[in-house]
Amino acid sequence: MKFSECGLKPEILRALEDIGYRDLTPIQEETFPHILKGRDLLAMAETGSGKTGACAVPIVQASDPDVDGIQALILVPTRELAQQYVSEISSIARHTKLAPFCVYGGFSMDVQKAKLKHGVDILVATPGRLIDLLYKTDLALNKVQTFVLDEADEMMDMGFIEDVKFIKDCLIHEHQTLMFSATMPSEIESLARESLNDPVKIHLNKDKVTPSSVEHRFQMIPSSKRFSALCEFLDAEKPKQAIIFCNTRIGADKLERPLKQRYSGAEIIHGGFEQGKRTSIIERFRRQKIQLLVATDLAGRGLDFTHVTHIINYELSRAPENYTHRTGRAGRMGRKGIAYTMMTSMDLRGWNKLMAQSRVKPIWTGKIPDICKTGSTKPRSDDSSGNSTGEKRPSRSFNRRKPNRNRRPNSGSFSRKSSTQSS
Repeated sequence: MKFSECGLKPEILRALEDIGYRDLTPIQEETFPHILKGRDLLAMAETGSGKTGACAVPIVQASDPDVDGIQALILVPTRELAQQYVSEISSIARHTKLAPFCVYGGFSMDVQKAKLKHGVDILVATPGRLIDLLYKTDLALNKVQTFVLDEADEMMDMGFIEDVKFIKDCLIHEHQTLMFSATMPSEIESLARESLNDPVKIHLNKDKVTPSSVEHRFQMIPSSKRFSALCEFLDAEKPKQAIIFCNTRIGADKLERPLKQRYSGAEIIHGGFEQGKRTSIIERFRRQKIQLLVATDLAGRGLDFTHVTHIINYELSRAPENYTHRTGRAGRMGRKGIAYTMMTSMDLRGWNKLMAQSRVKPIWTGKIPDICKTGSTKPRSDDSSGNSTGEKRPSRSFNRRKPNRNRRPNSGSFSRKSSTQSS
């Protein structure tokens, strides 16, 4: 199906043509009619399937620049995703008079206050900074017609559940709620029951939670040979762009120096960097000024790196869902990609758990380990001879008190003297 067949406003179609969007992805085809009709929605689809566009286009279509107030509120777990989201919306709304904006921690609140006071139609926010603004300003949410919770499973993983419920409770008037998630743990199902009114449920690719366009390669490597194996892979594959995932900041820092000494186009990013530096690195990577990006799972959720051809798991992620989100940075929107994972004998138990949950088709490089002892079916090999959870933020309950969810605003806005720590 084409965007030109969706009954969109001419200025939106013009913008979509400018940015090269012509055909809807499966998730967009499934969700558009229901979102435009104002139905609540719970959508699960593989990462890289176009969930951002599935939400952004109908929101721009439904928003009216003549309305004074925030008409759509989009909640996301990370600063980087907030920036990506508002960039996508800005591109789609470029020929309209709509004003999208994003707020997140680590950036001047005074600047954000000024922009909000000047007028915002579509607001993208991280939970902590939005609550800060609700406490400290007269920010009104009473005009919000569409509330979006994107990357809902990541919200749960990062400990934002109480913040999300608090923000949800601030929307006391009738509105549409959309939830998008790559996975559907029990916490998300519970939140959906609390938040959604007779929702449309869309679950694409139930048997494929990792992108089908990605080839999954695995290799058993002694820990002492990990770096040399990485170099051999890079020299052989010559990736256009690759993200090399480590489980911890310390591991990423240790890999950075030798990698930069050998490859000039290498850089590193993780949660220990200031926001300005993280933003600069991500923008340079998007412009293909960086070829190899060493990262923790900070870069593994939601971000759309169009040109990434290879994902390298320098360390096997300790949780299957993190493997899914890492490898989803390649093979986006149906493009081909390669995920290469280095493993030691200590990873076999985690590998079995990954196979049970992700249903990837593993291709082994070199000798196949004795997987049968751990209860797995024997994978195929590309050798004819036969021959950790990622970085997470600490629980927010240790950093500040829980929001007072018992007191609700009467008019969609309220103020407090208390302060909260931003996302």
